[in-house]
Amino acid sequence: MIELLAQILIIISQTLTLILFVYVILSWVLPPFHPARQTLNRIVDPLLQPIRNLLPQTGMIDFSPIVLFILLQVFERLVREVFL
Repeated sequence: MIELLAQILIIISQTLTLILFVYVILSWVLPPFHPARQTLNRIVDPLLQPIRNLLPQTGMIDFSPIVLFILLQVFERLVREVFL
């Protein structure tokens, strides 16, 4: 049962990582009001906002996706080491 829960958490983490990657790439290519970007914003922004509140302002460069990538990878690794 715990292994199943761990696998589900890993799949969620990997899915969020993929969504975040697409979010970053599309933010370079598509305008902010494109429907695909708005959909991804609704998914990713609630995860990025607390990180943005903690990080200092750096001008036009947003480091919060990098921090979220790292946090997702650390979370996935912890789940793998503790439960699997």
